[in-house]
Amino acid sequence: MNFMEKEYEIIVVGGGHAGCEASHIAAFKGHKTALITMNIKNIADMPCNPSIGGTAKGIIVREVDALGGLMGRVADRTHFQIKMLNSGKGPAVRSLRAQADKVTYPQEMLRELRNTPNLDIIEGMVEDLVVENNKIKGVILENGEVIKCQALILTTGTYLRGSILCGAEKHNGGPHGERRSEYLSTNMKKYGFQIQRLKTGTPQRIKASSIDFSKMHPECGDDRYWTFSNDYPATYDVNDQQKCYLLYTTLETKKIIEDNLDKSSMYGGYVEGVGPRYCPSIEDKVVRFHDKDRHQLFLEPESLYYDDWYLQGFSTSMPHDIQEKMVHSLPGLENAIISKYAYAIEYDAINPLQIKPSLESKVVNGIFTAGQINGTSGYEEAAGQGIIAGINAALKLEYREPLILKRNEAYIGVLIDDLVTKGTNEPYRMLTSRAEFRLILRHDNADLRLRPLAHQVNSITEEQYYNLITKQKDIAALTEFLKNTKLKLNDEVKTIFTENNIPVPNYSMSFYDLLKRPEINLEFLSKLTDINYSDAAKEQVEISTKYEGYIAKTYKEVEKMLKLESKEIPADLDYDKVVNLASEARQKLKKVAPKTIAQAMRISGVNPADISILSIYLRKEYNRND
Repeated sequence: MNFMEKEYEIIVVGGGHAGCEASHIAAFKGHKTALITMNIKNIADMPCNPSIGGTAKGIIVREVDALGGLMGRVADRTHFQIKMLNSGKGPAVRSLRAQADKVTYPQEMLRELRNTPNLDIIEGMVEDLVVENNKIKGVILENGEVIKCQALILTTGTYLRGSILCGAEKHNGGPHGERRSEYLSTNMKKYGFQIQRLKTGTPQRIKASSIDFSKMHPECGDDRYWTFSNDYPATYDVNDQQKCYLLYTTLETKKIIEDNLDKSSMYGGYVEGVGPRYCPSIEDKVVRFHDKDRHQLFLEPESLYYDDWYLQGFSTSMPHDIQEKMVHSLPGLENAIISKYAYAIEYDAINPLQIKPSLESKVVNGIFTAGQINGTSGYEEAAGQGIIAGINAALKLEYREPLILKRNEAYIGVLIDDLVTKGTNEPYRMLTSRAEFRLILRHDNADLRLRPLAHQVNSITEEQYYNLITKQKDIAALTEFLKNTKLKLNDEVKTIFTENNIPVPNYSMSFYDLLKRPEINLEFLSKLTDINYSDAAKEQVEISTKYEGYIAKTYKEVEKMLKLESKEIPADLDYDKVVNLASEARQKLKKVAPKTIAQAMRISGVNPADISILSIYLRKEYNRND
């Protein structure tokens, strides 16, 4: 068969959330890019949860937006409910979560991609790679066509030898009954990639007409406007949001699961892959938390265009007949009609210890990987990796240093560092607890943290950079205003304090010092003086003022880490020559090949004594004075 020869600078394989971000940003940066997907209708598909964001994940979406990505702005245009999680807690753990419409979200994402200059979308299945002298040269499609490239980004999701499991039944395929990729992961082995088998799952979809919502607790969106985007205002009606519903499993549910555990794909021994610890199936929850009589579930609408509801927290690999009994044991779902049964899915992924912090492969020059192929789970984790892979593939072709986000700069930095330093033998999910510097990695300051870096690598527009500069100036001006404005303790002011049940200060002080008091906020201070600054500036100043001591302490910890990050380890270091290293540490250091002492310290199995020995060796052999 004869084909017209095609050649691109960058090829992205897979049209999920990682692939969308990678292909868009590579093309935005001016590189001729091809996105190859098996089915264009599945671009930005959401095969599992109908939401964008969540705890920690919402911060990743804000970071993707700050770097020039699409997920946040598309979610803003297509959601039908949005709320700030943990709003009653400190700013470090607050995250946005939106119920995205499963019909309009992919449509809007596809529209964005089609309107991106330098980007072609090609339908096809990649079966093999073209590698010469350990460098990527192109891909080979199922039909034999060869498409050349200078850099390749693999974002294959759960399609690499995907298998759907339900009880003892198992069939090959991807989500929604799509074909799986049969040969790509097998062929990757011949180039040196280590392949592992992972598992995830999804719950049932329930027909709305069969649900008795009166037996459940309604969960509404917030009564104030929110956006993931750092640049565009909210466009939705805050009073016209769809409800979700809270419900709980019952003792009957628990008994049905316990009596049928052997019929589950997982507990029946039909599953090869390892499932996610932090997103367990309902049978996992019953087994692991046997003392609990009930577990929290949510019913969430999937779209305004059809009436399927997603039963969040009830993923399972039980046979269909058992699923029927399980669902009917739930309050309000006694007569539920299941439109789609839950299932588990197994798929191939690479060992993330084989990738660099830039997300480029250590195995083949010019290959980048992002998303579930790296061992992660979640739309947001995929998008975060996708935009970094896209930026760095482009920077490689521009002969520029890669963008490597540090753990103090972004949740995306924590995510990637965890993967390339510690690896994972289960689908990785981002949690706030994984970020040691979470007080400075907040929802509200993602643009302040990352927009300067995005501007350096040309991944945002000049307008977006101007918005950042304007915000920075507003913050500085408001801070200066509060520090230079003194409270005048006259009778009128004292009355305002008294009427608001706030103790009257004993002496005059600056508004800045006044704001440090827990009972006082900028809304109250605006009753005492005109504060004509943007809401974004007010939010930043209030947080930075009230948490000033804690933030300062965090930055001291950051300084310590950065000192260790500056202590580089030579790429050609022979760990066999470092005497007295523990055998496990030697093995792990060889495998990971850390770039710095700080990264070496984060490797599981490398203890402080090993770090001390390594540091002494580096000082002696490389004349280091640190």
